[in-house]
Amino acid sequence: MPFLEQENYAQFIDSIDTFLLDCDGVIWHGTHVLDGIRELLALLRSKGKRLLFVTNNSTNSRKSYLKKFTKLGIEASEDEIFGSAYAAACYVSQILKFPKDKKVYVCGMSGIAEELASEGINYCGVDEDNDNLKEMSEMGTVKNDPDVGAVLFGFDLNINYKKLAKAFTYLHHNPECHFLATNSDLTFPAGGTVYPGTGALLSALSAPLQRKPTVLGKPEKTMLDVIVAKYHLDRDRTCMVGDRLDTDILFGQSGNLKTLLVMTGVTSHDQLEKSAIQPDYYIEKLADLNNH
Repeated sequence: MPFLEQENYAQFIDSIDTFLLDCDGVIWHGTHVLDGIRELLALLRSKGKRLLFVTNNSTNSRKSYLKKFTKLGIEASEDEIFGSAYAAACYVSQILKFPKDKKVYVCGMSGIAEELASEGINYCGVDEDNDNLKEMSEMGTVKNDPDVGAVLFGFDLNINYKKLAKAFTYLHHNPECHFLATNSDLTFPAGGTVYPGTGALLSALSAPLQRKPTVLGKPEKTMLDVIVAKYHLDRDRTCMVGDRLDTDILFGQSGNLKTLLVMTGVTSHDQLEKSAIQPDYYIEKLADLNNH
């Protein structure tokens, strides 16, 4: 196992200019900042390291995330935060060059809506469909809308049958309608355990469609391409730090970055030992790097 030994901490830090840091399971658990993280991040900044916070959580916009960082006493700027909601908005506006007369139907929360709005993208869905269908006779109210040019699926605490039926209808009746997802994480860590993630909810839509969405968060390279282009990163001196092998570590590997796995989130030691995806290094907790 590629365990990062304490005597190698200083050399490892010196070899990196930019740290891409996952948030859930690396920096915090929910609203609890992991022990020693504030001090470790301050140390890295004092050494001139660039810190970028890269998360698959689409529930918040960069502006909302910044409020969380501030509330938790973690130094950050909006430019240092890259969420999957922002990556999705950039993809729709810059890659798809989405037509002004079309709109995106969103199964997700306010973070996606805010980022789409910041890119000048018309959207519908989100909170307006939180009221679920009450009985089967209401199924006829779900009809195709030719103005919907894309369905964007993200984590949604208010997911219901009405939202799934609308998303399915738009995609089923219009093969040219883009099918997008902020991420495909099956679980996420919170409260000392894990819960079903976006990927679990997404399967309720992708399975009946027999169609896979374009995934815009980790481990796909869309988000990384935006980050590398914006900051002109030297990939050889950039490290992706995360708690998931199939998203964070694979994300770093696909972008030819160094990778560091922390054991404070989703991945167990047993899973690490058995997985075909292996990081360059792993460490028990990120704050350990402060003990060099």
